Formats: sequence, structure tokens, C-alpha cells
Amino acid sequence: MSQFGYALRELSAAQKSAKGVSLYSRYVNRPAGRILAAAGYQLKLTPNQVTLISAAVTFAGVVLIATLKPSPAAALGIVAALGLGFALDSADGQLARLTGAGSAAGEWLDHVVDCAKMLAVHMAVLLAFYHHFGFSDPVFLLLPVAFQFAAVMVFFGGILTDQLKRAERLRNGAGRPVAAPVSTLRAVALLPVDYGVFCAAFLLFGSRDLFVAAYCALLAAHLLFMVAFLVKWYRELSGPVR
Repeated sequence: MSQFGYALRELSAAQKSAKGVSLYSRYVNRPAGRILAAAGYQLKLTPNQVTLISAAVTFAGVVLIATLKPSPAAALGIVAALGLGFALDSADGQLARLTGAGSAAGEWLDHVVDCAKMLAVHMAVLLAFYHHFGFSDPVFLLLPVAFQFAAVMVFFGGILTDQLKRAERLRNGAGRPVAAPVSTLRAVALLPVDYGVFCAAFLLFGSRDLFVAAYCALLAAHLLFMVAFLVKWYRELSGPVR
């Protein structure tokens, strides 16, 4: 069996829980990341190298958003770059589990890149709104700022909550939490705040009205989920950590 086939088989049998994961990430991004992780294994790449490749591809897409005039061709290029970058973001963790090369430094690098891309992509949308869509009204220009705020709050709040729960379990000498059953309804509900769905919205980048409508709809979803998540996480940390 080839190294690629071996890696693909091992990764297929060692996937993380699908709890709290949207349908896109479960059925599109993780499988794509699994293939890329197997390719990285065959090419003898390290997880950190895959993370850096993911960052380079993603930021190429960010540059396209900020510099290209909206068109169907530009939309396809942006979606391809952002989508591939997201799949590679899944691949680095899968490659780390396969090779046992995971580390605190690698996890730190992965999270820093994730945070940077969230900040950068909405900055690029702000530039596109001003330079290419012709928006000068502050109300329109505040939309990417609000989206950036909500996305980073959800990302940071989720990461911090997981770290605090882990630290609390260590202090109490508790084992790993019991995995909750996977909910299909929750997986569907999480689609509007899935980064992959956000990337797919750039398919509408060739039409100002359609893209702005989709962007505003996803912004509204992020704001609602931000409030719900923050309340949920605070309550979880206020009681016994399981």
C-alpha cells in the first residue's frame, strides 16, 4: 500500500468527534482536509509547514478580495483560494494526529493563523466595499467591522472556554468529558457561522447586491450566535465543569 493510501486509511479511522461541527465541515472540509493531510504525509511535510501553506493560500485569497474588481472570474478565484486554505487548516491537525507530531507550538501557530485570517478577510471586504463597490456611507463600511468583531469574539471565546475547561478538569483530576451525541439539527443550525459557508458566499462577489445581501445575512447570524454562545459558555464555566 502506498504512503498516501496508508495515511488515508489511518485518518479515516481516527477522526475527531463531529459534536459542534456544521454539516459543511463534517462532510466537505474534513474529508478534503483528510485527502490533503494524506498528501502532506506522502510529501513528508510537517503539520507546521501545512499550516503555513494554508496561511499563504488564504492570504492570496484575501489579496484578491482587496484588489480585484468584482466579477465571476474573481469570485471563483477567491472561493478557490479561501476554500483550499480552509481545507489545509483542517489538514494540519489531521496530519499532526497521524504522525504524533502535535505540539503546543503547533497549536499556537494554527490559532494565530486562524485569528489573522479572520481579521484580514473582513479588512479586505472593507476595502472592496469602498474601492470597488462604491460605498462611502459609513453604515455600509461598518458592516465588515461588525462582522470582524463578531467572528473574532466567537473564535476567541470558544478557544478560551475550551482551555479553561481543560485546566479546570486537570485541577479536579477529572478525566476526559463524555462525548455528547451528535445532533444533525445542531449541525444544520451552525451552517450560517461556518467559515466554509462564509467562503462560499464569495461566489456572489461578481454581483454587488447579491454579495452584500449574503454578507449581511451571515453577519446577522454571527451576531445572534455570538450572544448565544457567550451566554452558554459563561453559564458552563459558572457551574461544575464536565
